[in-house]
Amino acid sequence: MRSRRSCLAVPGSNPRFLEKAQGLPADEVFLDLEDSVAPSAKEGARKNVVAALREGDWSGRTRVVRVNDLGTQWTYRDVIEVVEGAGEFLDCLMLPKVEDPAQVVWLDTLLTQIEKANGLPVGGIGVEAQIESARGLVNVDAIGGASGRLETLVFGPADFMASINMRTLVVGEQPPGYTEGDAYHYILMRILMAARTHGLQAIDGPYLAIRDLDGFRRVAGRSAALGFDGKWVLHPTQIEAANEVFSPSQEDYERAELILDAYEYHTTVEGRGAVMLGDEMIDEASRKMALVVTAKGRAAGMSRTTAFTPPAS
Repeated sequence: MRSRRSCLAVPGSNPRFLEKAQGLPADEVFLDLEDSVAPSAKEGARKNVVAALREGDWSGRTRVVRVNDLGTQWTYRDVIEVVEGAGEFLDCLMLPKVEDPAQVVWLDTLLTQIEKANGLPVGGIGVEAQIESARGLVNVDAIGGASGRLETLVFGPADFMASINMRTLVVGEQPPGYTEGDAYHYILMRILMAARTHGLQAIDGPYLAIRDLDGFRRVAGRSAALGFDGKWVLHPTQIEAANEVFSPSQEDYERAELILDAYEYHTTVEGRGAVMLGDEMIDEASRKMALVVTAKGRAAGMSRTTAFTPPAS
């Protein structure tokens, strides 16, 4: 899977931001045609986005465009103009405010038609589905299985909070008066379970207090601990924090690689399924847990500093 520890939002209506984003170390950059673009600027933003994809240097980053939601008059033109204009430079389209699997099927069908008409590989452009309402969360399991193009499920907290009448004006923090536990735990876990059921990544939404890096780290750490793969970032200062929070520590990465090597050795050379590694017993379940950590570490570009040494016979 693509690394998506940090997913940077860039308004498609701002050429200066589109240029600056190319030099930032975000894993994913999504060029936005939706909420960050005024209605009068939608058409111009499409042209900006196509030009940025075709002419910019996005090396090492996942390239995504967020189109407008299907309740608007802009969506179909967003998809057609962006994919016809720069489909070969595009990794995914993000569909916001998904509430029903039929919406994902619609996008899949339209993408297939455009790909065929323009000589692009059919199925080559992935889809990210944004869950932003109570209805979307109730249907998230079906949404997750709606298309083979789906790569991620993304939590959209602001619209979601409004959809359930959560009494707060602060996005990402606990609502005033909520003092027990985590008001978002059920939502995050429901999205995560649907994502993992269908082999998808799960991405947490933005933290709007962009100057509060301690707050960002705390909230990002919550979803990272659950198993989320990354988080939206709205400002360059949040990128480094997201990349760090959603990567394993060097110690954990080294340990996970060691577990894989030790388990491989003992099961193939010695024919044993459960062995001791230091003070810890490892078995097949340990191998599966280690695979998760090593996958995240390798995707983040981490490398080992120690090697496994087989025990003396």
